Amino acid sequence: MTELKTEQFDCVVIGSGPVGAAAALELDAAGLRVLLIEAREAAPPAGDTRPLALSYGSRLILERLGVWDALAAATPIERIHISQRGRFGRAVLTAAEAELPGLGYVIDYGTLVSALDDRVAENGLRNLRGARVTSIAHEKTSARIEFETTDGPAECFAPVVAVADGTAETGGVDVRIVDYGQSAVSARVDADAFHQYTAYERFTPEGPLALLPCGNGYAVVWTLAPERAQWMCDATPAAFLADLQARFGERAGRFTAVRARAAHRVELRVAEHTTSGRAALIGNSAQALHPVAGQGFNLGLRDAWELACEIRKRGPGDESLLRAYAARRRIDRTGAVAFTHALVKTFSNDWLPLGLARGAALTLLDSLPPAKDFVVRRMVFGSRG
Repeated sequence: MTELKTEQFDCVVIGSGPVGAAAALELDAAGLRVLLIEAREAAPPAGDTRPLALSYGSRLILERLGVWDALAAATPIERIHISQRGRFGRAVLTAAEAELPGLGYVIDYGTLVSALDDRVAENGLRNLRGARVTSIAHEKTSARIEFETTDGPAECFAPVVAVADGTAETGGVDVRIVDYGQSAVSARVDADAFHQYTAYERFTPEGPLALLPCGNGYAVVWTLAPERAQWMCDATPAAFLADLQARFGERAGRFTAVRARAAHRVELRVAEHTTSGRAALIGNSAQALHPVAGQGFNLGLRDAWELACEIRKRGPGDESLLRAYAARRRIDRTGAVAFTHALVKTFSNDWLPLGLARGAALTLLDSLPPAKDFVVRRMVFGSRG
């Protein structure tokens, strides 16, 4: 065993991605002794341009962590336009109507990770990279975490383990998986008209198509059948832009250039329980959602924040801590999972009667301010909105 063999921490966080780093920073601010364990030896490069849509609620959390000022490149979302291809009905949500400074913000994944990593380093948190957790042994008041490092096997102890890595050991918690038979294509596109800080969510029979304002152009997140997604990544820029224009129309102007194309398979992964022994599951270890409506990361960040709040309130050794965390997250988590899953199943369907019902629902939503406010508050703040 290495020198960590007999070390005791107040909390061990497995996974130093954005959700894990956020949990560690808030726990450190509470004066707790925290260890971050990360399987990757290096952080994702700052040039990782995968788009993240942060809600205004997530901005408030990042401000509390002292990270937001480093995210000046984030592009605000002031308006969300929702429609369906080839059918009537649309709804428009605005920050002004919701009396918020913004509905959300679009940032590169690499930029967010770099800002959080810098904050972790500035605060002097222990961040052990290149360490793979092999087991978590749970006792009544503590857990023993065993892991492999480049120097050999090691272990440490803590009354609370926050598992933020979706590939890490979760103590045997069953995971429900739904394969949507889709891949998400992400790309950056330019258009001949400025976006006016408007995000578009357009539902097509192939899958949801989102255009997010990003810099002077758009970040595209387009869900398609895997074969189509790969074709879109391999196609010439002209062919990609022509297909995108045909599916989206000209509401955002004419698309003129594309870059940074990539595709990854999407599925729903939901842990049946958010706690196991002395461990709490947060972020992708608790749930990984379809990218529609951009709820996944924001839900995970709320996991991290509310776990830290419970630890602050009760102390890491409190026997009721993890039960309270699970109860606190139940409504928000269940609602977000059901909402995104229903959107995918309801809107990725070209059946005429369902298309007419969707159009009527969008029209009704657009005409009822209380309904719009309810939807916006849940998207921005979760169940506590």
